[in-house]
Amino acid sequence: MSLQTGGELLAATLRAAGVGKIFAVHGGHLESFYKGCGDHQVELVDFRHESSAGHAAEAYARLTGKIGVCVVTSGPGFTNAISAMANAHLDCIPTLFIVGAPPLREMETNVLQGGLDQVAMALPTVKWAQRVTNTERIPDLTAMAIRQAMSGRRGATLIEVPIDILHMSVAADRATPAAGLHPAPRPAASDADLRVALEMLRSAARPAIICGVEAGFASCGEELTAFVEAARIPVFSTARGAGVLRSDHPLNGQMAANLASLQGEERPDVIMLLGARLGFRLGGRSGSIVPHDAKVIQIFSDAAEIGRIRDIDLPVVADSGVFVRQLLSAANSVKWPERGEWSRRVADARKALDLRYADREGPGGIHPYHAAKAAIAAAGRDPILVLDGGESASWAAFHARIDTPGSLMGLGYLGCLGTGPGQAIGAQMVCPDRRVLQVTGDGAMGFHLAEFDIMVRRKLPIMTVILNNQVWGMSIHGQQIMYGADYHAISKLGGTDYAAIASAFGCHAERVTAHDEIGPACERAWRSGLPSCIEIMIDPDVVHPVTIAALGAAPAGEGVTMIPYYENIPS
Repeated sequence: MSLQTGGELLAATLRAAGVGKIFAVHGGHLESFYKGCGDHQVELVDFRHESSAGHAAEAYARLTGKIGVCVVTSGPGFTNAISAMANAHLDCIPTLFIVGAPPLREMETNVLQGGLDQVAMALPTVKWAQRVTNTERIPDLTAMAIRQAMSGRRGATLIEVPIDILHMSVAADRATPAAGLHPAPRPAASDADLRVALEMLRSAARPAIICGVEAGFASCGEELTAFVEAARIPVFSTARGAGVLRSDHPLNGQMAANLASLQGEERPDVIMLLGARLGFRLGGRSGSIVPHDAKVIQIFSDAAEIGRIRDIDLPVVADSGVFVRQLLSAANSVKWPERGEWSRRVADARKALDLRYADREGPGGIHPYHAAKAAIAAAGRDPILVLDGGESASWAAFHARIDTPGSLMGLGYLGCLGTGPGQAIGAQMVCPDRRVLQVTGDGAMGFHLAEFDIMVRRKLPIMTVILNNQVWGMSIHGQQIMYGADYHAISKLGGTDYAAIASAFGCHAERVTAHDEIGPACERAWRSGLPSCIEIMIDPDVVHPVTIAALGAAPAGEGVTMIPYYENIPS
């Protein structure tokens, strides 16, 4: 009789699902599984912290569209990974977290790393979670976790596999089949909805399309390009939708936040949200990006997401790629108006920032807008950009020019700092031949400095650019907007030499204090072939407009209670 351990069953199921890399931190609860991974040619990628391993799995999913898998041990391994679970889930990224646990047979005996109901703790942060209680059920429950993560509104899922369940053996013919490992539901729009969408876009004077996370996963760039060229509609994106339309296309208005710079009659009158969700990243309820008086078409896989903040004029529950192909097929029968002037206004809006931030250096250091611009320019065409930190990530986002979906990673709805090192490592493991550039702040970099060790040991030529203003930038600037220029509370950093730290790990590292040295320093770093750290000393007094917008402004003559990062409350 052929016997298989739970670890073998788990590894074999993941291999059958197409999983080739697993991101993990070692823990003894999972030894049987590690052995199974070796037997089934599944690569284990190690990290110094479980949160980074989770962010790497998220990066894998963003770039490949496949399930990203993170494996962590019981107790502190699990609790360290909760932020990564929440980050992936809130951003609709399909990830599977596999968590070890003490033996079921020793339940309620005060065992090592026990006493926690890990499934109950995880449930608010994931889409679906389950404990495996029988070794023979490992294949079908793993398949269910993958199917839940990959279907409908994508997200994070979790299975807990206790150590005794993993190490015990069962007859191969008793193991439950791993059914439904490759879900591919692709719902289409109805003919009636398609006709209404085409008419709304045709009759609009200033239409715009915003690509979101589901458009990024849909592999519809070629079809969307053909459609918008026929319809003459500019395209914007969230970070997760960047790259669906190539960056240098004249109809690419870049980030959706650029819509906020348009005023009055220049604002869109019809917006199509293609796989995008309303919320903070699209201006919340302010109307700054999606005007209150604009008509809205929203295409999303989850009907409950449509209409979250405002009424939607045309709600369509469909796959973004299928919907774009439907639009393209029907576009030839539509006589589209000339919209050259509207497209030119959109292009002009992209150029306004260079005029707004004319000075490259200030009294306190390099201007962060120009520091990020120079570093990203030195990375060349279509790098993978990983943005971390508060204002640092926002300065860098101005310069993101992405040609491949999934290649721009930044802070999502969790607002979690420290995501960058893990995401950068995951991205480089997926795309070893592409340049991976992480732009972060000195505050955010402090969370996971030890991941430099992994970059060096695995010889990953990731460049980390640290915009160092020696403060928690968004924090101190927000405090000073509220309480005056001399105020600060636990928001100052200073004295840390990040380049020296990176060098000690074995990275190529340089500290830059003049703008004209940024490009040459980056070129030296890329040529080294090593993991690198370029620390750029920036002006701490420069405030990013996103911080000002997050604090809000009180209308003249009206009192408000200022609520940082959320809607202010009228007094």
